[in-house]
Amino acid sequence: MVIGATGQIGRAAVGALARDGWEVTALSRGGGRDEAWPDEVRTVRVDRSDDPALAAAVGDGCDVLVDMVAYGPEHARQLTALAGRVGSAVVISSVSVYEDDEGRTFDSQTEPDGFPRYPVPLTEDQRTIAPGESSYSTRKAGLERELLAGADRLPTTVLRAGAVHGPHCRTPRELYFVKRNLDGRARRVLAFGGGSRFHPAGVHTVAELVRLAAARPGTRVLNAVDPDAPTVAEIAGAIDAVMGAAPETVLVDGPPPAPGVGDTPWSVPHPVVCDMAAAERELGYRPVTRYADGLPETIAWIERRLAEAGRSAGSGTDRDRADGARTGGARTGGDWRGAYPKMFANYGDLFDYASEDAWLAGRGA
Repeated sequence: MVIGATGQIGRAAVGALARDGWEVTALSRGGGRDEAWPDEVRTVRVDRSDDPALAAAVGDGCDVLVDMVAYGPEHARQLTALAGRVGSAVVISSVSVYEDDEGRTFDSQTEPDGFPRYPVPLTEDQRTIAPGESSYSTRKAGLERELLAGADRLPTTVLRAGAVHGPHCRTPRELYFVKRNLDGRARRVLAFGGGSRFHPAGVHTVAELVRLAAARPGTRVLNAVDPDAPTVAEIAGAIDAVMGAAPETVLVDGPPPAPGVGDTPWSVPHPVVCDMAAAERELGYRPVTRYADGLPETIAWIERRLAEAGRSAGSGTDRDRADGARTGGARTGGDWRGAYPKMFANYGDLFDYASEDAWLAGRGA
């Protein structure tokens, strides 16, 4: 049984499990199904926040319960309460639970010198942030602690995912370069010399780890990332190659030189690169895809979402038309805020072309 089956990772995991011979029940709030799933996949509509409803959906039990949408200790307790009816669990967590040896975490990154300096590569032995209710990271840490404490009742594999990418993502980092290419931007600025590395995790990579963990019940914590961790400049180049674009890249040493200039969703002052040796040792994991391999699928999904949002918005907002005038042509990137509202809420305006152009003009570019 897969909770959160119609989310980004859930769709891929359900397909991987079904193709591996499992009888899969896909649980989601909408009760929907992905067109790529085999017909044998059963769908059930259930809100995981409703304890009795989830317990009823589990019914007499299942061999493996996979949870894509567990975010806090209350969800861990909900799962362990089903221990008598569930053989083992696989639960998605996040690399954001790690803290460095000075106590810096993702939560402290906006403070002066607050971004963590992790070892490279980062292993599962690295200490983690204290559990709490103050942030996504502290809640995920609480989730992990509760699950591991209940391991004698419910063997659980915890997968710490990196920067997830693939279709159906509500916050696709690739949008940063895809939209610029669609808008015909001739230049782009990259902070930190374009060398930032924030380890990506493709949906197919995570789905493969879910598939392997389902067949090997046990209690373990594993990183869940792609076999490669490209730099932000390499990511930009790979996206260009798929889209047939060739913009000029302007590299800046150090942090973004001005607000809204050179600060991509991957731009970090110190690398976040995870080790996958434990997954290889514990599960027999071998890479099934690399970051660039998934880009055509990801980019096609983003372009489709932008086009749909553009049609819904009609001729576009005044802001869109003004942006189009500044870029010197029609905006084929559409209304990205309508397509990806969570992206806008998380990152703010990623496409402040006026600030970029002003900064480039100021340096004679």
